[in-house]
Amino acid sequence: MKQITASGQTVDEAVQSALAQLNTTKDRTEIEIVDEGKKGIFGLFGSRPAVVKVTLKPDPIEDAKKFLSEVSEQMGAPIEIEAKREGKLVTFVLSGEKIALLIGKRGQTLNSLQYLTQLIINRLSEQYLTVILDAENYRDRRNETLIQLAQRLAQKAVKTGKTVTLEPMPSYERKVIHTALSENSKVKTYSDGTEPHRHIVITPVRY
Repeated sequence: MKQITASGQTVDEAVQSALAQLNTTKDRTEIEIVDEGKKGIFGLFGSRPAVVKVTLKPDPIEDAKKFLSEVSEQMGAPIEIEAKREGKLVTFVLSGEKIALLIGKRGQTLNSLQYLTQLIINRLSEQYLTVILDAENYRDRRNETLIQLAQRLAQKAVKTGKTVTLEPMPSYERKVIHTALSENSKVKTYSDGTEPHRHIVITPVRY
């Protein structure tokens, strides 16, 4: 956590000096007034400068990027990271020559990294943030696969009259399945189990 002690003729001057040294803005810092200062006689004799201590607040998104960079380096697959924030959703788009190593089989490595990144980013964030990791447009391709899977298994449930249980999935992937079948009046879907083994169940509707 970076901290600067600065002085000036007024508290505001001292704060501006500290912000300039930290190369940041007031909203990204915590400010402690050490001494409000004192104006001397005729503005000269007995005067005392104002002193402030300004601390740079941690940036959870930068911390998350640092974590991802370090992990990818250790895996021998260095990456470039682009971060996008929309409200409480933060998307990290990863790219690199060996990006397949970070995606893993059926996205399992990417999902694990996403889970860990979410823990890192919310450790310091003032509001809860949802994290999505994407690489080579994997999420869009995975969503298309999940929608096709949902439709195929829904047909199976209707045809056999039996409940179909899917493999465990992260919450956002389960949401894709639920949404894909939300307007299918022939089946119902619900999640069962506990994380990280929570999964979707598709049941035929009996009239």
